[in-house]
Amino acid sequence: MKRILSGIKPSGELNIGGYSGALSQFVRNQEQFDCFYFIPDLHAITVYQDPKELRQRSRELAALYVAAGIDPKRSAIFLQSQVSAHAELGWLMETQAHFGELSRMTQFKDKSDGKDVVSSALFTYPALMAADILLYQATHVPVGEDQKQHVELTRDLANRFNNRYGETFIVPEPIIQETGARIMGLDDPSSKMSKSNPNVSSYILMLDEPAVIRKKFSRAVTDSDMSVRYDWENKPAVSNLIEIYSVFSDMDIPAVEKHFEGQGYGNFKKEIAEVVISKLEPIQQKFHDIVDSAELDAILRDGAERAAAVANETLTKAKQNMGFLVL
Repeated sequence: MKRILSGIKPSGELNIGGYSGALSQFVRNQEQFDCFYFIPDLHAITVYQDPKELRQRSRELAALYVAAGIDPKRSAIFLQSQVSAHAELGWLMETQAHFGELSRMTQFKDKSDGKDVVSSALFTYPALMAADILLYQATHVPVGEDQKQHVELTRDLANRFNNRYGETFIVPEPIIQETGARIMGLDDPSSKMSKSNPNVSSYILMLDEPAVIRKKFSRAVTDSDMSVRYDWENKPAVSNLIEIYSVFSDMDIPAVEKHFEGQGYGNFKKEIAEVVISKLEPIQQKFHDIVDSAELDAILRDGAERAAAVANETLTKAKQNMGFLVL
């Protein structure tokens, strides 16, 4: 059986880059994989989180999972912190990870650069990420290019554990999306779209209203060439917009180029805004219907129970193979 484990960290409001690179993939993957989709709230606290905000963001993200089209009857949706096996196997994976491996992780270098005080969890969390994946015996892990290094570490730890203690974990394969995996800022195509950007026009949030979306796209940078052509080397801003259009219209890149052949950027930006709005409006409606509902509570409880049943079986096997007395 092919199985996927993936999630989106609740560390801020989700923008369309998260939909393009993750949520839209999650929905498609339900067709061919046994899927476990979680909210990695334990990862979020590697840096300080306001408790009320973390609680609210976790709930909102779970609601967006459902609103975007993840079917909770087919795919388990759950909070990482509700399945204790994640933390326990995370510690076991720390015993297998080498200091040098963790110190070479690019995200740790980026997030700790220039800071006087850094949480030790920020250094060790790749071991927890490996545990997340291995607990479910995931065969595949959808990741962005910037997360590929973590899957490589997971594979190394799985092989190391299996060699030391006997076959315990499936060694997962990464799935890297070709189009829309990394949506860049509307103001700067060299930087990933992020709400941390002080320019609010640089990103489109999943819950932005139509008027706001139209205004932000109208301000998106382009170039002086006036040709809607996919060419990341010479036309990065326009190429970024083409990828957004492709994801939200379900048209491939060549079809998008042909559609806008001979047209200027004004109409191009207007159409991008409309295809994004068309995709987001039903998601937003479903989100508002479910976010504060008892239905969402039930989905998360059921998802945690289903996840724990699989995770605990793997954890028990790992502990037995390491020599722990399991009664």
